[in-house]
Amino acid sequence: MADLPDRRTCGAHDIHAALMRTNADYARARAAIEAQAMAMGALPAPTVPTVIPVVVHVIHRGGSENIADAQIKSQIDVLNNDYRKKNPDTAKVPGAFQPLVADAFVEFALATIDPQGQPTSGITRTLTNVQQFGTDNAMKFTAQGGHDSWDTTRYLNMWVCPELIDGPRQLLGYAQFPGGLPATDGVAIIHNAFGTSGTSAPPFNLGRTATHEVGHWLDLYHIWGDAAGCNTDDKVGDTPVQDHENFGKPTFPHVSCHNAPSGDMFMNYMDYVDDDSMFMFTPGQVARIRATLAGPRSMIGKPMVAALAGVAAGAGP
Repeated sequence: MADLPDRRTCGAHDIHAALMRTNADYARARAAIEAQAMAMGALPAPTVPTVIPVVVHVIHRGGSENIADAQIKSQIDVLNNDYRKKNPDTAKVPGAFQPLVADAFVEFALATIDPQGQPTSGITRTLTNVQQFGTDNAMKFTAQGGHDSWDTTRYLNMWVCPELIDGPRQLLGYAQFPGGLPATDGVAIIHNAFGTSGTSAPPFNLGRTATHEVGHWLDLYHIWGDAAGCNTDDKVGDTPVQDHENFGKPTFPHVSCHNAPSGDMFMNYMDYVDDDSMFMFTPGQVARIRATLAGPRSMIGKPMVAALAGVAAGAGP
């Protein structure tokens, strides 16, 4: 079993920043996405949740990292609870932030129809001889020891890997923000930070790594704005400005950037705390998610996709 880092690590921002520096097409796409999100403002709450079909690509070396279906399904359950504000640990949100706990009105279901229209479990399994995967997206290509993505406009692709590294760092996962290359779009997560059973290991055994990374896939930034100091933020108005990421299990209140008396919203899914210490999204974050689903990810959750996920009774693929 791969070693887990001592504290949360995520490669999403570093990949995003590198693409912004080196890929003009990505930079233009991101600028357009941000402008569209600002222009949309706060969209009205939907009358039915957006259901996102998920395909989980398990990349394994023949050992315990070939995780069981039950572990995968436990992760889908966590995503549904967290994005629908049904997670019981919302009760642990401090009173000052309780009015800001929001339902994203997004649900997830393992796909039941594949891109060719054939029945599927929504799970693929690939035996690989690759010892470690990094942030070069090799796990997303069959020719590089991984598995090619399914249509990324129609499915959320999740790759579960034996190990993920970024130079000397062991990563829990990373995601691609909207606007990147279709072939690499999705979320990659190490197997022992995925789901709540099987190989999942504390302090990352409650499925919150996927909640965090899918947040990036839905265009949420890290809550502190990815630079130390008080001059950066996450483009969300109702998350307090904070100095830097929080790790482990902070004690409320943790004050930084003159945000007393309540301090940092460290219990937000987009901070870096342990799984058992993150519990919430805010209305501002949900507004950004809705703008993403109405904009760059607008093909996700359409009636055909709901049928692929097995949630639209009587609908065809």
